[in-house]
Amino acid sequence: MKKLISLWHGLLAFVILNILWYLASLWINQSMLPSPFAVYQHLIEMDMTTLGLHTYNSLIRLFWGVLIAVVIGFLVGLLMGRSDRWNKLLDPMVYLTYPIPKIALLPIIMLLFGLGNSSKIILITLIVVFPVILSVRDGIRGIPSSYYKHLHVLGASNWQQFRVITLPAGAASILSALRVALGTAIAILFFTEVYGTQYGLGYFIMDAWGRLDYLDMYSGILVLSAVAFLLFVLIDVLENKVLKWRKYV
Repeated sequence: MKKLISLWHGLLAFVILNILWYLASLWINQSMLPSPFAVYQHLIEMDMTTLGLHTYNSLIRLFWGVLIAVVIGFLVGLLMGRSDRWNKLLDPMVYLTYPIPKIALLPIIMLLFGLGNSSKIILITLIVVFPVILSVRDGIRGIPSSYYKHLHVLGASNWQQFRVITLPAGAASILSALRVALGTAIAILFFTEVYGTQYGLGYFIMDAWGRLDYLDMYSGILVLSAVAFLLFVLIDVLENKVLKWRKYV
């Protein structure tokens, strides 16, 4: 029943957004803002091979950037969460570097690592890794010490305590951090794909804009939005599958 309600709410939001888009296109009445019907028809008639190639390249960059950030963020967050000594050492470093606008580092990253995929993946990693570190650290430090004591009394090994208590808390923190950071990561990916590449949804959208091909441009925006939406849905699915224990807490 809850899934049907969520589906209905999502469908209703989609319809309302398209109605607003349609009304805006009637009001402006210029080619720069075509109606949603024209864009959807154009999207259906497009060469999906070309659009699929752009989408694939964007997803690959996003996948590796997020994966590297999750691995590094979990390990550092785990270290800071379980060790007061390491937390005192790393905490100032994290708080000093976290507020730096990562997009401002793009010229430096491109100078050091070139204009290819490496610089784009590194920038995404830098954007995602700090929320993951802080979320994992806070999630682990928030675990009551009594949980570990109870398992220790029952004869659980350190690995069993980690698997039963620490790892689930860390996984929950990672998913929460990803939900917050993913939107920013996709926006930065769009920006970076304008430089040094001919493949990616960011390049496709800006190239269409430069050619004044507004149907192509809006089609690319729709695909990028759909990719972002599906990634957020994937996070929700993972949360429901991996964190079933939350229902009993």
